Amino acid sequence: MRTMRDGPIDQLALAGAASAVLAAIRQAHTGTDCCGKDGFAVFARELPTTRLNCYLESHTILMMKNNETKHARKLKKPRLLILGCGDVGMRLLPLVRERFRVFAVTSQASRMDELRAAGAVPVVADLDQPASLARLARLADMIVHLAPPPSEGLTDRRSRNLTAILPDQATLVYVSTTGVYGDCGGALIDETRSVNPQNPRAKRRVDAEQVLRKWARRSGSRLSILRVPGIYAADRLPIERLKKGTPALRPEDDVYTNHIHADDLAAMIKTALFRAQPCRVYHAVDDSDMKMADYFDAVADRAGLPRAPRLPREELKAAVSPMLLSFMSESRRLSNTRLKSELGVRLQYPQVHDALDRLFAKS
Repeated sequence: MRTMRDGPIDQLALAGAASAVLAAIRQAHTGTDCCGKDGFAVFARELPTTRLNCYLESHTILMMKNNETKHARKLKKPRLLILGCGDVGMRLLPLVRERFRVFAVTSQASRMDELRAAGAVPVVADLDQPASLARLARLADMIVHLAPPPSEGLTDRRSRNLTAILPDQATLVYVSTTGVYGDCGGALIDETRSVNPQNPRAKRRVDAEQVLRKWARRSGSRLSILRVPGIYAADRLPIERLKKGTPALRPEDDVYTNHIHADDLAAMIKTALFRAQPCRVYHAVDDSDMKMADYFDAVADRAGLPRAPRLPREELKAAVSPMLLSFMSESRRLSNTRLKSELGVRLQYPQVHDALDRLFAKS
């Protein structure tokens, strides 16, 4: 049989005859006087160029098989549901869209084209509107929950609404916050540390974790929780803060802070879908060990901006917002040993200083 080695012009000429070949094959298969093989042979003898017979037959059958294979693969892809598909979710999509058929939930119909272009099937639903979530029921048995709690109150009604429609025996990765630990006095802690939320924002996250744990036990599902610190990337740096001259704490009052690059976080979420242990918490942090004002200085130096002025804590209270002050009142260092040993995570940006060098070198 002749292999497909003809040039592009020959292939274009042959493609036009493909539909005729398909029609002849179907006619031969349904004939009453002869078998399909004889019917195809009669037709083939009528072709102007007899040397093309085998090529057309093999080429047409190959096309049919390829189309069937692609369709089968699409149908067999497991489904993944992403809730809260913002910056991190958009970074996650390229990592999972080849392996999953991805459904991305948005409450804004205006984002449908953006999500579709990124490789997801957009679904308009609102976690604050339980009636809108019916379309999500049993849509997928693998879920990434990136949606934050409401901005008020001490409970996360959104996670409650979500668990009401999730299937049994599902796999869910929840992206929480390291703020659930509260102030640890700069101590180095691992995932066995008890939570001690000290502001409403962190208390809502603890509530969400508890709601999801109860759902996982009740439904026989596999839940993993990634506790995430400050997320940074080229477009997520404190540039505006530095331009405004917002003050930072002096060294003796400063607090330890933790970091993760947005791309590393997206990769961790993907890995957790497959490798995380049931009802297990992981610190999604990098290897950096630095205080908050040192981070601001590192960004300022590379961006060519003045460093933030340093103030004593008592003076700072009158110069910053209550929310910013809450971040500057908690000091902790988080171990990522479990993340590396159990999930096998390899950080693309292990240290903030090295990452900033790379980010500003690109810009």
